[in-house]
Amino acid sequence: MTISETSPQLDVPQSDAPQLDVFAQLRRGEAAPTWVSDGILRAWDLDATSVVTLIVLSENVTFKVSTGSGEPIMVVRLGRPGYAASTDHIRAELQWVEALRDDAGIPTPAPVRGQGGDFVQFLDDASGARWSAVAFGFVAGSVLEDEGADPAHFHEIGRLTGLLHEHARTWEPPAAFVRFEWDVADMVGPAARWGDWRDADLTDPDRAMLVRAEERAKGILADAGVDHSPDHFGLIHGDLRPSNVMRMSEGEHPLVIIDFDDCGFGYYLYDFAAALTFYEHRPAAREMAERWLTGYQTVRPLSAVDLRVAGAFSLLRRLTMLGWATTHRADALPPDLWDENLPGTVEVGARFLADPEWLTR
Repeated sequence: MTISETSPQLDVPQSDAPQLDVFAQLRRGEAAPTWVSDGILRAWDLDATSVVTLIVLSENVTFKVSTGSGEPIMVVRLGRPGYAASTDHIRAELQWVEALRDDAGIPTPAPVRGQGGDFVQFLDDASGARWSAVAFGFVAGSVLEDEGADPAHFHEIGRLTGLLHEHARTWEPPAAFVRFEWDVADMVGPAARWGDWRDADLTDPDRAMLVRAEERAKGILADAGVDHSPDHFGLIHGDLRPSNVMRMSEGEHPLVIIDFDDCGFGYYLYDFAAALTFYEHRPAAREMAERWLTGYQTVRPLSAVDLRVAGAFSLLRRLTMLGWATTHRADALPPDLWDENLPGTVEVGARFLADPEWLTR
């Protein structure tokens, strides 16, 4: 599928998108394929001695660009063909990032415009498939997930998320701004954006238990009146987990939020659930949740209803990421988190059924 300026504004599920097989043999830190490195250097008019290496392969593919002497200068993210429905869809992400930096002072890397002054560039692989490419200024620091996600950071993550939501509630997007939704069906439905969790290698009893947990979580949201009204639903980061937060080695901000490529219109408290991704089963999860909620409420208050439904969103998020694991390779996560994902999800489901508010009491 080739994305063009005139592509329809449709959401394309992952199952319909071309696979990332072209990068199947590439590992973190290795040099990018020639079509990637040449395309990036051309699109951003970089010196021919620049070096492009893989950072991570997940929903999309992220590369670091360094000078010939090894100094990092920017990060480029390739969007797989079909993930975004249009150029406007891709461009909207960077428009919001720029607004968050300019209007709300949210610490996040600055988008870098390429040829023609546009945020969005395109690279063609050997098969002729067209990949979108966007760039951000390089920031020096370490990813929280790689450090083990210290609970002490979650107060600041919650505070930054509160600022982000505060901006989203009042911001007037520019014309042609379009992003997908993160509704419940997009998280855990049969055509879930990142994969159906029911495809995981579960025992029949565990699968049945998780089905009960999912239904209970949906029921809690329905009983609480959580809907698409502005009180509950708006523009969110959508994947604000420790892999998308960096601890800075210098500068005025201790933490920086990265990777808004999954931002869209969803439930505000889904960002709470995303913050605990892959850690919900660990002993530190309750402290992470408490610190996040405390930090968030320094910016925006949360009601008793909000606290009651937060656990339901956390359960749905955990199922979402179990589905995610069915469509991703193991090196998308640190080995311990990958290995713990399936049994940890079963544990979270059982805890949730025993007490839906076990994370937030």
